[in-house]
Amino acid sequence: MATPPVAFSGSPLDRADHVRADPERLTGYMNWKARLLALDALMPSLDDHGRLAWGTLADAADDAELVFLGLDRSDGGEKACFAAVPPQGDASPRMANPQLWSLMATLEPGDLALYGGARSLVDWHARHRFCAQCGGPTKLAKGGWQRNCEACTAQHFPRTDPVTIMLVEYNGTLMLGRGLGWPEGSFSALAGFVEPGETLEEAVQREVLEEAGIRVRDVEYIASQPWPFPSQLMIGCTSHTDSDELTIDETEMAEVRFFTREDVQAALDGNGPFRCPPRHAIAHTLMKWWLEK
Repeated sequence: MATPPVAFSGSPLDRADHVRADPERLTGYMNWKARLLALDALMPSLDDHGRLAWGTLADAADDAELVFLGLDRSDGGEKACFAAVPPQGDASPRMANPQLWSLMATLEPGDLALYGGARSLVDWHARHRFCAQCGGPTKLAKGGWQRNCEACTAQHFPRTDPVTIMLVEYNGTLMLGRGLGWPEGSFSALAGFVEPGETLEEAVQREVLEEAGIRVRDVEYIASQPWPFPSQLMIGCTSHTDSDELTIDETEMAEVRFFTREDVQAALDGNGPFRCPPRHAIAHTLMKWWLEK
């Protein structure tokens, strides 16, 4: 069964690895036609039409590190797109900036995907100016898709952390949880980082057992989402359990409950027994998929 498109996917840019791997060719694209994504630190700036705002490379500070985002061929031409690395990254929780979420809610899908990718990339650069191997300073390379240590020559690459996020079904009901510190009434799918030496299936089974105290079977992949807070790949899965006897990990979860289809549909409609994740989150997409399957 096909899943609906997820937010932050479908960037309109050609990543053009053949360009970013060739310093001379990349320099040739850094001309008057090149565009610079307008960012206020890591916040998007919008133009008068509610689209992402763009400037030229002349708008960048003289000492700015410029990351090559890709080539834009949307108007029949070919423009190179760049973003400047901010002075520092963002370590705040993903929901800590209501203004950002309000702005993102207005972006059309292509702009949202482009912003998400750019944000992840420049945020990584801002937080990796020193080598993890020797502590020496690092320098942007390969158009911003690599950093090289100037002291020990180690190469560092933008990281993406895999996270499983899973539906758990029991006798036609859906298990959802509320994390510690979440607002009352807010529920979502359980999620957790994939650990070294694990398959996705094993990560789903371990996380559900740790957080809810039940064992799941028949783990299946549904869809994935690039999540730029700071840079994760959310891997949406579904699973089944033969028990509804929960043992909640109270160090991570405030509540875990099973909801009926009617409950989930009402929540998606905005008048249910719990508040759904925002539509940008893959958990929202997974809930819609579950109702339609």
